[in-house]
Amino acid sequence: MSSLPLDKDAGGGRYPGFSTVAQSGHWDKATAGVVLGRLARPADIRFFTPPEEATARALFDQLLAQHAEPRIPVVNFVDARLAENQTDGWRYDDMPEDGEAWRRSLVALDRAAEKSFNQIFANCSDEQQAAVLRGVRDLGTSTWHGMPAGHVWGLWTRYACTAFYSHPWAWDEIGFGGPAYPRGYKNLGVGRLEPFEVADARPQEDPVVPDREARP
Repeated sequence: MSSLPLDKDAGGGRYPGFSTVAQSGHWDKATAGVVLGRLARPADIRFFTPPEEATARALFDQLLAQHAEPRIPVVNFVDARLAENQTDGWRYDDMPEDGEAWRRSLVALDRAAEKSFNQIFANCSDEQQAAVLRGVRDLGTSTWHGMPAGHVWGLWTRYACTAFYSHPWAWDEIGFGGPAYPRGYKNLGVGRLEPFEVADARPQEDPVVPDREARP
């Protein structure tokens, strides 16, 4: 992925003509305000320091393959959560609180990049950044800079995915019709669409198969 909407060759176009925002007239005022607010100018950075922001931005671009504009402003969404201490309400007992874990892991990313490529993570090429991240991912349960690598990886991906898939652009790509309140959904069940939903144009094509081939 480079940017949204995705090209067909990159797996996009599965729900042609679908727009979650087009359904906003069916939402109540509070719901519309929350969802449409995600399309507005993102909030200023409050939690991350400038060096942390640069590292986090590069990290999210790699994890979510956002390599061109327009981007979903994931770093701003995550920063806002951390600034307000809006965590998931749990953490591993061998990990610090989420805010501290983010600060420590971003510093560790820079140290890992400097060790391998003599520059901070944000200044590395896409290939170099990917190599650093593979190194973390492949450690599994081993310790990485004083924290379990797998738990650090889970922290990063959990926050990244939550932020990314809170945005209407991402909803359009997966055919999600948006908030159910107050209209609701009545056609429950696999393959049963609401009148406002669009059918998958390529239902036999597995979106997670790297070579884009459909499962038999």
